[in-house]
Amino acid sequence: MHKIAIGGFDGVHIAHKELINRADKVVIIEKGSSLTPGFDRLEYINKPFDFLFLDDIKHLSPYEFIEYLKKLNAKEIIVGEDFRFGHNRSGDISLLKEHFKVEVIKEIKIQGTGVHAKTIRELIRKGEISKANDFLGRFYKIKGTKIKGQGLGKKELVATINIELFKPYTQPKSGVYATKTNGFDSITFLGIRSTDNNFSIETHILDIEVDFSGLIEIEFVEFLRENRKFESLSALKEAIKQDIQNCKSVLNSRKNSYAKQYA
Repeated sequence: MHKIAIGGFDGVHIAHKELINRADKVVIIEKGSSLTPGFDRLEYINKPFDFLFLDDIKHLSPYEFIEYLKKLNAKEIIVGEDFRFGHNRSGDISLLKEHFKVEVIKEIKIQGTGVHAKTIRELIRKGEISKANDFLGRFYKIKGTKIKGQGLGKKELVATINIELFKPYTQPKSGVYATKTNGFDSITFLGIRSTDNNFSIETHILDIEVDFSGLIEIEFVEFLRENRKFESLSALKEAIKQDIQNCKSVLNSRKNSYAKQYA
């Protein structure tokens, strides 16, 4: 392996792709990711990889880390312009250049804002999902397992699948979202339920009856509305009907752009 890209790659966003696409191999350093925790990154990295945990390598001096790279037969290193390495981040790009050919990828911006995982996390927490998706180059995704819900939805409202996250994903702002759940058009609520004041993540598959077991994957397409408390079950029911209409409108308008926009 000659060209090696190094980084945290949380999110595997469009700037990360600039590094990855130039590389023969990717060295992923896990340092507490929440956009694509752990091996979630490999869904978007189609290259040979080494996966390192920061806690296992943070004691290495810059020179010890360089020796590790030499054992990978690295001839060229590809990094972002803010890359640091070694104990206390004491190694820099100039030191790398003493040992390897180094390609530095400059900051990529969208409408004047640099594309960074930190920025994407902030956008998601504020509910600015469309902008976060632009930075990611795909729909933001969380994964979890099905858990037992109240049972109220199926009886009185709409049937939902209740989700418990199994990784520490960045949680979107509380509210209602147009989503894709395991590939199906869906509407998803995330936040404190007005019916019992408990936090929940619930997704409803649109127009068809389908149930899942095992892994549930929710992709967030667009924020629809804020979470709010309803005075009665009938008021909640009417709001859900309107939410579903709005969701269908959003998803239908985006139908033809899915593959083109986030291929």
